[in-house]
Amino acid sequence: MKALTLLGRFIGVLCLSACLLFASLVPPVHAAGQFISGTANDGRPYKLYIPSGYDGQTPVPLVVMLHGCTQSPDTFAAGTEMNTVGEQNKFIVLYPEQTSAANMSKCWNWFDSNHQARGLGEPASIANLVNQIKTRYAIAGNKVYVAGLSAGGAMSVIMGATYPDLFAAIGVGAGLEYKAASSLVSANMAMLYGGPNPTQQGTLAYQAMGSAKRVVPVILFHGTSDYTVYPVNGHQVISQWAQTNDLAADGSDNQNIDDTADVTTKGQVTNGRTYTEYLYRDATGQTILSKVIVDGMGHAWSGGSTAGSYTDPKGPKASQMMWQFFINHPQP
Repeated sequence: MKALTLLGRFIGVLCLSACLLFASLVPPVHAAGQFISGTANDGRPYKLYIPSGYDGQTPVPLVVMLHGCTQSPDTFAAGTEMNTVGEQNKFIVLYPEQTSAANMSKCWNWFDSNHQARGLGEPASIANLVNQIKTRYAIAGNKVYVAGLSAGGAMSVIMGATYPDLFAAIGVGAGLEYKAASSLVSANMAMLYGGPNPTQQGTLAYQAMGSAKRVVPVILFHGTSDYTVYPVNGHQVISQWAQTNDLAADGSDNQNIDDTADVTTKGQVTNGRTYTEYLYRDATGQTILSKVIVDGMGHAWSGGSTAGSYTDPKGPKASQMMWQFFINHPQP
């Protein structure tokens, strides 16, 4: 009897081992409405928000969020509240993580030439992760967007220039123009005084697009009291993209799209800040660029929650405004 009991236990252990092995071979299935952790095939960690309305069959948009220095996917998600917007509008939100091993302050290395071109460094890693998510979930390929704050905003500019075939539109919070710097020293100078001539940088961004060149819609938020990344950088981002998109539209520098606003609107947040929104349209009248300048706001995600870092709850809600801009600009 004792021998039979031991045999039964042994068989049970074998069955359990077999079940665990089988489970390890089957891709995990995550319930909708969760904020889950993952690791890309190149080792980059990430968080992913899956809205409760996601059924795994109907393709949904994807918004990629690039955090700023010292932040994590969790703090960035808490501060921007983009998961709430994703839940309300049924889109998936991806937060790639920059580790301290790659940068001591967890900044994306936007100022390093090794991370400013297609197929290289961090842009390639982010694009690789996005493509992995696209294979694992039902994603609408023409509705993939990227946005970021500060170093993440600068990296979102780089992603738009290097992977215009992957991202339909980009959002920039307190960021910098394409190749605003090429070293830590020039990065600090650019943050204070702005980068090189934005028309020149716009042409470089157009060249970086290569055969994937296309007009990339951009929405930007910047505070007038940002003393980390000075406001000049926000204006340069729009001027750079006006040049890039002017060239991408028809291959000619003919002012089809320029950095002179076609529409200017003043706004006021209830019990909050005033702001000005500038819209830039192409020759057909379609809005291609949007610049939102928030009066008195520092280095922050406009309209964010104090549950995260680097947010200003008194500003217009950047997450909602970005989403509205994004959904109006799917990739053709």
